[in-house]
Amino acid sequence: MKHFECTANGLVESNERSGQILIASAPDEQEREFVKKQFRLDDYDLGSTLDADEVPRLEISNGRLLLIWKVPLSATVSDTVELGIITMGICLNQERLAFVRASGDVGLADREFRSVSSPRDVMLALLLRTVRHFVGHLRAIRQISKELEKKITVSMENKHLLQMFSLSEDLVYYQDAIEGNAAVISKLRAVAGQFGFDPRQIELLDDIVLENNQAARQASIFASVLSGLMDARGTIVNNNMNVLLKNLTLINIVFLPLNLIASIGGMSEWSMMTEGLDWRLSYFLFSLGMVALGWATWIFMKKVIDRDELRSHPKRAREAEDRRLTSR
Repeated sequence: MKHFECTANGLVESNERSGQILIASAPDEQEREFVKKQFRLDDYDLGSTLDADEVPRLEISNGRLLLIWKVPLSATVSDTVELGIITMGICLNQERLAFVRASGDVGLADREFRSVSSPRDVMLALLLRTVRHFVGHLRAIRQISKELEKKITVSMENKHLLQMFSLSEDLVYYQDAIEGNAAVISKLRAVAGQFGFDPRQIELLDDIVLENNQAARQASIFASVLSGLMDARGTIVNNNMNVLLKNLTLINIVFLPLNLIASIGGMSEWSMMTEGLDWRLSYFLFSLGMVALGWATWIFMKKVIDRDELRSHPKRAREAEDRRLTSR
């Protein structure tokens, strides 16, 4: 746990347990009891602040505010793009403020905290920084998406396409978190006057609501674009593979007759076996035998393929049998 005081020079870390601002990251049992006692929380409230799947909400009880708030984690890009979201509890009890989260730290050194003078300013600064953090991640998502699109255009494997799927899935959770936070700050705006927020703070809260709504709209647009073009990107990968196979087929078509001519012309054993025959006749018979063998192989494979197809489609088999009986 860390404790901070609001002074004329901004936030200053305090060694005493009576600081106005409390940050509890992954608190142990003793620290949980301290938080519950100081901020009038029960086991359910404290458990909600540490549950990653908890839905954002605002609770009001006996002059105490409790916000269940979603914040983004630092993004990681390796084989897949990972965008995490964590739950944070923000509790305002009179003139004391607590931030509780299951992991990580709450940085209070960003530019939003430069001119804070009260716990309410600190709370609003954190809400504003969270919204801007989401916006920054949305810009990063857009940039990553563009880079993946360039790679998918020339790719013949599913690696980059899977990264795009992961990005699209994470973006849906981002959109849900931003919209959940929007409901929380809208409710906070409605009750701000009852909890000692002055006009300047209420104006800042209005700005936070506006920026969060813009972030939600951006997330919705990005999610729609990613999901709408996902099938097209998969088709691009398949088309790249088809083009490669087409080029390989052309190469085989060019070299196949050359290999056949070279093979027939270089058969010294055949010349030795047909030494008593004219070479024109022997090579004609050999070519004729090759044509007959190729034709027989073609007929056999066609029957096998047709039989397997009819087995997999019984309706077609019945129709074929009806046509055969009708022709008789």
